[in-house]
Amino acid sequence: MSSRLWPLAVALAAAPFIIVLQNRTLAPITLLAFGGVILAGWRAGWRPSVPPMLVWPAMALLGWAAVSILWAPEPGRVADGVLRLGATLALAVLAADALRGVPLTPLIPRAAAIGLAIGIAAALFDDLSGHMLRAAVRGIREAPLTLSFGLKNAASVIALLLPLAVFAPSLPLRLRVALGVSGAVVALLLPGESAKLAVIAGLAVGLAASIAPRATRLGLAGLVAVLVLALPWMLGAALPRDVSGVPFSAAHRLLIWDFTAERIAERPVLGWGMDSSRAIPGGTERTSQETRSAFGLTAHDAHHWFIHQQMLPLHPHNLPLQIWLELGAVGAALMALLLALVALACRNPAACGAFAAGLVIAMLSYGVWQYWWVAGLLLAAVTAPLVGGRKPA
Repeated sequence: MSSRLWPLAVALAAAPFIIVLQNRTLAPITLLAFGGVILAGWRAGWRPSVPPMLVWPAMALLGWAAVSILWAPEPGRVADGVLRLGATLALAVLAADALRGVPLTPLIPRAAAIGLAIGIAAALFDDLSGHMLRAAVRGIREAPLTLSFGLKNAASVIALLLPLAVFAPSLPLRLRVALGVSGAVVALLLPGESAKLAVIAGLAVGLAASIAPRATRLGLAGLVAVLVLALPWMLGAALPRDVSGVPFSAAHRLLIWDFTAERIAERPVLGWGMDSSRAIPGGTERTSQETRSAFGLTAHDAHHWFIHQQMLPLHPHNLPLQIWLELGAVGAALMALLLALVALACRNPAACGAFAAGLVIAMLSYGVWQYWWVAGLLLAAVTAPLVGGRKPA
């Protein structure tokens, strides 16, 4: 068994539990895993080869983000983001290259299954115990209400990694079914609507890829390209104008998207600059009476809730909208190409399922440049080819 697999296996076994305690630990865990793989590969005689085609649009996207420092409102934030993401991407590419050609063994799927089982159990215990686990780690006797929101991050990571074990043919079928069911049930119990949808999407797409692999990955590639390129221009027709009947958090998301689409139209080619969402003019203003009325939010309880909400808090919670807002049409074209190539590179059901789960979360939750989450996506991307399974033609 190749020594190059062990750093990745340790990360997969440890990450889900540690993320229940603190989500930001995912980035250092991932970096250590990639570094260990590269070091073990170097000692075994591996040397870097030419990066695969999908790496080039990723580099071009980061390059364009770096160029946006010229007009971004916070140049320092751009420089920090480009350097950190660039370094992490480089480590991921080198680690994937070092693992290319390594004989497949059950080690990686088993490590993913162990990590997921422990993470699912820890997340469930923390939720049912009033967050005793997360409070103890922080030295808090009584967990504040806000502590529960941290489990949303754990649920998202579970949703992302779950297909890597569920669709690993080297694992016993009963174990795979048990993981799939328990992961879905726990995701439904934990906070975060995007994680719930991501679990369903990941398992459904993984199953579809088991039956029709080529059609599934082509469908994923086409879908993600259309979403990234066209979503901002589809919103005018797609957004409902009366959201009085939906939960306030969901209605607020729609208001955010409507505001973002208007700002995109002001700078459609170049955008406002990487990571500029928090500095967009008008973004920190509270929702106005006029805006609330335009979406049917005129009831007293709606007024009381929305009067405290910003038009654009931190980021749009939607990948295509954030890319268009910050990097314009140029960035959107590069991102569409990158994600389409990643979808086409999903050569087994586990990879397709993880891609679908990550896409759902990217459409509804975290920021494009959110460092710990990007690290998790790269961890899943490097792991997916190692779980085995049917490879589409």
